[in-house]
Amino acid sequence: MGIKIIGTGSYAPEKILTNHDLEKIVDTSDEWIRTRTGISERHIAAPDEAASDMATHACRNAMEMAGVSPDEVDLIILATISGDKPFPSTACFLQRKLEAFNATCFDIQAACSGFIYGIEVAEAMISKQDSKYRRALVLGVEKITYLTNWEDRNTCVLFGDGAGAVVVEKSEEGNSGSRVLGSALFSNGTYTDILDVPAGGSAKPIDEEVLANKEQFIQMEGKEVFKLAVNAMVGACKEVLDKASVTSKDIRWLIPHQANKRIISAVGKRLDLTEKNVYINVDKYGNTSAASVAIALDELVRSGQVERDELILLTAFGAGLTWGAALLRW
Repeated sequence: MGIKIIGTGSYAPEKILTNHDLEKIVDTSDEWIRTRTGISERHIAAPDEAASDMATHACRNAMEMAGVSPDEVDLIILATISGDKPFPSTACFLQRKLEAFNATCFDIQAACSGFIYGIEVAEAMISKQDSKYRRALVLGVEKITYLTNWEDRNTCVLFGDGAGAVVVEKSEEGNSGSRVLGSALFSNGTYTDILDVPAGGSAKPIDEEVLANKEQFIQMEGKEVFKLAVNAMVGACKEVLDKASVTSKDIRWLIPHQANKRIISAVGKRLDLTEKNVYINVDKYGNTSAASVAIALDELVRSGQVERDELILLTAFGAGLTWGAALLRW
Protein backbone atom coordinates (compact mmCIF):
# COMPACT_ATOMS: atom_id res chain seq x y z
CA MET A 1 0.00 0.00 0.00
CA GLY A 2 0.94 3.63 -0.46
CA ILE A 3 -0.68 6.81 -1.69
CA LYS A 4 -1.46 8.29 -5.08
CA ILE A 5 -2.21 11.85 -6.17
CA ILE A 6 -5.64 12.17 -7.77
CA GLY A 7 -5.94 15.95 -8.03
CA THR A 8 -3.83 19.11 -8.00
CA GLY A 9 -4.75 22.75 -7.51
CA SER A 10 -3.17 26.14 -6.98
CA TYR A 11 -3.99 29.78 -6.43
CA ALA A 12 -2.14 33.08 -6.72
CA PRO A 13 -3.50 36.45 -5.56
CA GLU A 14 -4.72 38.92 -8.14
CA LYS A 15 -2.20 41.67 -7.40
CA ILE A 16 1.12 41.36 -9.26
CA LEU A 17 4.22 43.24 -8.14
CA THR A 18 6.79 43.53 -10.92
CA ASN A 19 10.48 44.27 -10.68
CA HIS A 20 9.76 47.69 -12.15
CA ASP A 21 7.33 48.31 -9.30
CA LEU A 22 10.07 47.40 -6.83
CA GLU A 23 12.41 49.92 -8.45
CA LYS A 24 10.10 52.59 -7.01
CA ILE A 25 10.30 51.12 -3.50
CA VAL A 26 13.95 50.19 -2.94
CA ASP A 27 17.34 50.73 -4.55
CA THR A 28 17.22 47.94 -7.12
CA SER A 29 16.57 47.32 -10.80
CA ASP A 30 14.78 44.83 -12.99
CA GLU A 31 18.10 43.75 -14.51
CA TRP A 32 19.72 43.24 -11.09
CA ILE A 33 16.84 41.10 -9.82
CA ARG A 34 16.46 38.96 -12.96
CA THR A 35 20.20 38.37 -13.28
CA ARG A 36 20.62 37.19 -9.69
CA THR A 37 17.31 35.43 -9.06
CA GLY A 38 15.45 34.84 -12.33
CA ILE A 39 12.38 36.56 -10.86
CA SER A 40 10.37 39.05 -12.93
CA GLU A 41 7.21 39.37 -10.83
CA ARG A 42 5.42 37.97 -7.80
CA HIS A 43 1.84 37.85 -6.50
CA ILE A 44 0.88 39.79 -3.37
CA ALA A 45 -2.10 38.89 -1.21
CA ALA A 46 -4.64 41.60 -0.45
CA PRO A 47 -4.56 43.05 3.08
CA ASP A 48 -7.77 41.19 4.00
CA GLU A 49 -6.74 37.96 2.24
CA ALA A 50 -5.55 35.38 4.78
CA ALA A 51 -3.52 32.25 4.18
CA SER A 52 -6.65 30.15 4.68
CA ASP A 53 -8.44 32.11 1.94
CA MET A 54 -5.72 31.29 -0.57
CA ALA A 55 -5.63 27.69 0.63
CA THR A 56 -9.38 27.39 0.11
CA HIS A 57 -9.08 28.34 -3.56
CA ALA A 58 -6.22 25.90 -4.18
CA CYS A 59 -7.95 23.03 -2.39
CA ARG A 60 -11.23 23.54 -4.22
CA ASN A 61 -9.35 23.39 -7.52
CA ALA A 62 -7.61 20.17 -6.47
CA MET A 63 -10.86 18.62 -5.21
CA GLU A 64 -12.65 19.50 -8.44
CA MET A 65 -9.95 17.75 -10.48
CA ALA A 66 -10.13 14.72 -8.18
CA GLY A 67 -13.93 14.59 -8.14
CA VAL A 68 -13.87 14.67 -4.34
CA SER A 69 -16.46 16.41 -2.15
CA PRO A 70 -15.60 18.07 1.18
CA ASP A 71 -17.20 15.30 3.24
CA GLU A 72 -14.96 12.74 1.51
CA VAL A 73 -11.77 14.33 2.91
CA ASP A 74 -10.48 12.49 5.99
CA LEU A 75 -7.30 14.47 6.63
CA ILE A 76 -5.97 17.99 6.04
CA ILE A 77 -2.22 18.60 6.37
CA LEU A 78 -1.34 22.25 5.83
CA ALA A 79 2.26 23.47 5.59
CA THR A 80 2.92 27.14 6.29
CA ILE A 81 5.09 29.63 8.16
CA SER A 82 2.55 32.44 7.70
CA GLY A 83 -0.71 31.10 9.05
CA ASP A 84 -3.82 33.08 9.89
CA LYS A 85 -3.01 33.25 13.62
CA PRO A 86 -0.43 31.80 16.06
CA PHE A 87 -3.25 29.40 16.95
CA PRO A 88 -5.49 27.63 16.17
CA SER A 89 -4.13 25.77 13.17
CA THR A 90 -4.74 27.40 9.81
CA ALA A 91 -5.90 23.93 8.73
CA CYS A 92 -8.90 24.37 11.03
CA PHE A 93 -9.83 27.69 9.40
CA LEU A 94 -9.49 25.94 6.05
CA GLN A 95 -11.68 23.08 7.21
CA ARG A 96 -14.45 25.52 8.14
CA LYS A 97 -14.25 27.33 4.79
CA LEU A 98 -14.31 24.05 2.85
CA GLU A 99 -16.95 22.53 5.17
CA ALA A 100 -14.79 19.41 5.34
CA PHE A 101 -15.94 18.53 8.82
CA ASN A 102 -15.05 14.83 8.62
CA ALA A 103 -11.35 15.66 8.37
CA THR A 104 -8.65 15.59 11.02
CA CYS A 105 -6.72 18.85 10.58
CA PHE A 106 -3.31 20.17 11.58
CA ASP A 107 -0.47 22.42 10.44
CA ILE A 108 3.17 21.52 9.94
CA GLN A 109 6.02 24.01 9.91
CA ALA A 110 9.08 23.06 7.90
CA ALA A 111 9.47 26.36 6.01
CA CYS A 112 10.01 25.89 2.27
CA SER A 113 10.19 22.10 2.66
CA GLY A 114 6.74 21.90 4.24
CA PHE A 115 4.86 20.44 1.28
CA ILE A 116 7.41 17.62 0.85
CA TYR A 117 7.15 16.91 4.58
CA GLY A 118 3.37 16.85 4.26
CA ILE A 119 3.50 14.21 1.53
CA GLU A 120 5.50 11.82 3.72
CA VAL A 121 3.31 12.49 6.77
CA ALA A 122 0.19 11.77 4.70
CA GLU A 123 1.65 8.53 3.38
CA ALA A 124 2.56 7.38 6.88
CA MET A 125 -0.93 8.12 8.22
CA ILE A 126 -2.89 6.73 5.26
CA SER A 127 -0.92 3.61 4.41
CA LYS A 128 -0.53 2.18 7.89
CA GLN A 129 -2.50 -0.96 8.64
CA ASP A 130 -6.08 -0.33 9.77
CA SER A 131 -5.75 3.43 9.17
CA LYS A 132 -9.01 5.34 9.40
CA TYR A 133 -7.69 7.81 6.81
CA ARG A 134 -8.25 7.13 3.14
CA ARG A 135 -8.17 10.54 1.47
CA ALA A 136 -6.25 13.72 2.35
CA LEU A 137 -5.61 17.27 1.29
CA VAL A 138 -1.91 18.09 1.46
CA LEU A 139 -1.01 21.69 0.78
CA GLY A 140 1.44 24.52 1.17
CA VAL A 141 0.25 28.09 1.54
CA GLU A 142 2.06 31.32 2.32
CA LYS A 143 1.24 34.95 2.86
CA ILE A 144 4.95 35.40 3.28
CA THR A 145 5.01 39.03 2.14
CA TYR A 146 3.70 40.08 5.55
CA LEU A 147 7.01 38.78 6.94
CA THR A 148 8.98 40.73 4.32
CA ASN A 149 10.93 43.90 5.06
CA TRP A 150 10.21 46.09 2.05
CA GLU A 151 13.24 48.24 2.90
CA ASP A 152 15.67 45.31 2.61
CA ARG A 153 16.58 45.07 -1.07
CA ASN A 154 18.30 41.71 -0.61
CA THR A 155 15.16 39.91 0.57
CA CYS A 156 12.10 41.91 -0.51
CA VAL A 157 12.69 41.06 -4.17
CA LEU A 158 12.49 37.33 -3.49
CA PHE A 159 9.10 36.50 -2.02
CA GLY A 160 5.52 36.12 -3.20
CA ASP A 161 2.23 34.74 -1.91
CA GLY A 162 0.21 31.75 -3.07
CA ALA A 163 -1.09 28.26 -2.37
CA GLY A 164 -0.76 24.81 -3.90
CA ALA A 165 -2.57 21.60 -2.98
CA VAL A 166 -2.97 17.95 -3.87
CA VAL A 167 -5.61 15.38 -3.06
CA VAL A 168 -4.05 12.04 -2.16
CA GLU A 169 -5.72 8.75 -1.42
CA LYS A 170 -4.78 5.23 -0.44
CA SER A 171 -3.30 3.30 -3.36
CA GLU A 172 -3.57 -0.47 -3.17
CA GLU A 173 -1.63 -2.92 -5.29
CA GLY A 174 -2.91 -2.91 -8.86
CA ASN A 175 -4.66 0.46 -8.65
CA SER A 176 -3.93 3.00 -11.34
CA GLY A 177 -2.98 6.57 -10.51
CA SER A 178 -0.08 8.88 -9.83
CA ARG A 179 1.72 6.97 -7.13
CA VAL A 180 4.22 8.30 -4.63
CA LEU A 181 7.15 5.91 -4.99
CA GLY A 182 9.16 7.22 -2.09
CA SER A 183 10.42 10.24 -0.16
CA ALA A 184 13.23 11.31 2.14
CA LEU A 185 13.32 14.09 4.73
CA PHE A 186 16.25 15.74 6.50
CA SER A 187 16.99 18.49 9.05
CA ASN A 188 20.01 20.23 10.54
CA GLY A 189 19.42 22.68 13.38
CA THR A 190 23.04 23.84 13.32
CA TYR A 191 22.10 26.54 10.82
CA THR A 192 18.95 27.96 12.40
CA ASP A 193 20.32 31.52 12.29
CA ILE A 194 21.16 31.87 8.59
CA LEU A 195 17.52 32.10 7.49
CA ASP A 196 14.92 33.11 10.04
CA VAL A 197 12.59 35.69 11.51
CA PRO A 198 14.57 36.71 14.62
CA ALA A 199 11.66 37.88 16.77
CA GLY A 200 7.97 37.38 17.34
CA GLY A 201 8.07 34.05 19.16
CA SER A 202 8.48 33.08 22.80
CA ALA A 203 12.27 33.39 22.62
CA LYS A 204 12.06 37.05 21.65
CA PRO A 205 8.60 38.60 21.82
CA ILE A 206 7.70 41.73 19.89
CA ASP A 207 8.63 44.96 21.69
CA GLU A 208 9.67 48.47 20.73
CA GLU A 209 13.30 47.47 20.23
CA VAL A 210 12.32 44.59 17.93
CA LEU A 211 10.14 46.88 15.86
CA ALA A 212 12.86 49.52 15.65
CA ASN A 213 15.37 46.92 14.43
CA LYS A 214 12.80 45.28 12.10
CA GLU A 215 13.52 41.88 13.61
CA GLN A 216 9.95 40.76 12.96
CA PHE A 217 10.90 40.27 9.30
CA ILE A 218 12.83 37.64 7.35
CA GLN A 219 16.61 37.82 7.53
CA MET A 220 18.91 35.69 5.39
CA GLU A 221 22.56 35.01 4.68
CA GLY A 222 22.11 34.46 0.97
CA LYS A 223 25.50 33.04 -0.03
CA GLU A 224 25.52 30.45 2.73
CA VAL A 225 21.93 29.43 1.97
CA PHE A 226 22.77 29.01 -1.72
CA LYS A 227 25.65 26.63 -1.05
CA LEU A 228 23.78 24.53 1.46
CA ALA A 229 20.58 24.41 -0.60
CA VAL A 230 22.18 22.97 -3.71
CA ASN A 231 24.10 20.24 -1.87
CA ALA A 232 21.12 19.31 0.29
CA MET A 233 18.57 19.01 -2.51
CA VAL A 234 20.94 17.05 -4.74
CA GLY A 235 21.71 14.65 -1.89
CA ALA A 236 18.03 14.14 -1.06
CA CYS A 237 17.18 13.49 -4.71
CA LYS A 238 19.93 10.93 -5.09
CA GLU A 239 18.80 9.07 -1.97
CA VAL A 240 15.21 8.85 -3.21
CA LEU A 241 16.34 7.72 -6.67
CA ASP A 242 18.57 5.05 -5.15
CA LYS A 243 15.71 3.76 -2.98
CA ALA A 244 13.48 3.48 -6.04
CA SER A 245 16.24 1.82 -8.11
CA VAL A 246 16.08 4.46 -10.84
CA THR A 247 18.57 7.03 -12.09
CA SER A 248 18.26 10.67 -13.02
CA LYS A 249 18.14 9.58 -16.67
CA ASP A 250 14.73 8.07 -15.93
CA ILE A 251 13.33 11.39 -14.67
CA ARG A 252 11.02 13.28 -17.02
CA TRP A 253 10.53 16.30 -14.73
CA LEU A 254 12.41 17.74 -11.80
CA ILE A 255 10.34 20.23 -9.79
CA PRO A 256 12.67 21.99 -7.33
CA HIS A 257 11.68 24.57 -4.75
CA GLN A 258 11.32 27.81 -6.68
CA ALA A 259 13.64 30.06 -4.68
CA ASN A 260 16.24 31.23 -7.16
CA LYS A 261 16.90 30.29 -10.78
CA ARG A 262 20.63 29.88 -10.10
CA ILE A 263 19.91 27.34 -7.37
CA ILE A 264 17.41 25.52 -9.58
CA SER A 265 19.86 25.35 -12.49
CA ALA A 266 22.68 24.16 -10.24
CA VAL A 267 20.55 21.33 -8.83
CA GLY A 268 19.48 20.24 -12.32
CA LYS A 269 23.06 20.29 -13.57
CA ARG A 270 24.34 18.28 -10.61
CA LEU A 271 21.69 15.65 -11.34
CA ASP A 272 22.73 15.54 -15.02
CA LEU A 273 19.35 16.84 -16.17
CA THR A 274 18.88 19.13 -19.15
CA GLU A 275 16.88 22.37 -19.05
CA LYS A 276 13.94 20.65 -20.75
CA ASN A 277 13.65 18.32 -17.75
CA VAL A 278 13.61 21.03 -15.06
CA TYR A 279 10.37 22.90 -14.41
CA ILE A 280 10.81 26.59 -13.57
CA ASN A 281 8.15 29.17 -12.75
CA VAL A 282 10.08 31.31 -10.26
CA ASP A 283 9.99 34.13 -12.81
CA LYS A 284 6.21 34.50 -12.32
CA TYR A 285 5.81 33.81 -8.60
CA GLY A 286 9.07 34.39 -6.77
CA ASN A 287 9.71 32.28 -3.68
CA THR A 288 6.35 31.18 -2.25
CA SER A 289 8.03 29.02 0.41
CA ALA A 290 5.93 25.94 1.30
CA ALA A 291 3.59 26.59 -1.65
CA SER A 292 6.18 26.66 -4.42
CA VAL A 293 6.55 22.97 -5.30
CA ALA A 294 2.79 22.38 -5.15
CA ILE A 295 2.05 25.39 -7.37
CA ALA A 296 4.62 24.21 -9.91
CA LEU A 297 3.24 20.65 -9.88
CA ASP A 298 -0.27 21.91 -10.54
CA GLU A 299 0.91 24.14 -13.39
CA LEU A 300 2.81 21.27 -14.95
CA VAL A 301 -0.13 18.87 -14.72
CA ARG A 302 -2.71 21.34 -16.03
CA SER A 303 -0.48 22.36 -18.94
CA GLY A 304 -0.61 18.78 -20.24
CA GLN A 305 3.16 18.35 -20.17
CA VAL A 306 3.07 15.15 -18.10
CA GLU A 307 2.39 11.79 -19.74
CA ARG A 308 1.14 8.70 -17.98
CA ASP A 309 3.85 6.61 -16.29
CA GLU A 310 6.46 9.39 -16.36
CA LEU A 311 8.60 10.03 -13.28
CA ILE A 312 8.45 13.39 -11.50
CA LEU A 313 11.01 14.26 -8.83
CA LEU A 314 10.12 16.91 -6.24
CA THR A 315 12.68 18.54 -3.96
CA ALA A 316 12.82 21.47 -1.56
CA PHE A 317 15.07 23.20 0.94
CA GLY A 318 14.15 25.63 3.69
CA ALA A 319 14.96 27.28 6.97
CA GLY A 320 15.66 25.04 9.90
CA LEU A 321 17.46 23.71 8.03
CA THR A 322 14.97 21.34 6.45
CA TRP A 323 15.07 19.61 3.09
CA GLY A 324 13.77 16.58 1.27
CA ALA A 325 12.63 14.95 -1.95
CA ALA A 326 9.74 12.82 -3.21
CA LEU A 327 9.41 10.70 -6.34
CA LEU A 328 6.12 10.31 -8.22
CA ARG A 329 5.14 7.98 -11.05
CA TRP A 330 2.42 9.88 -12.87
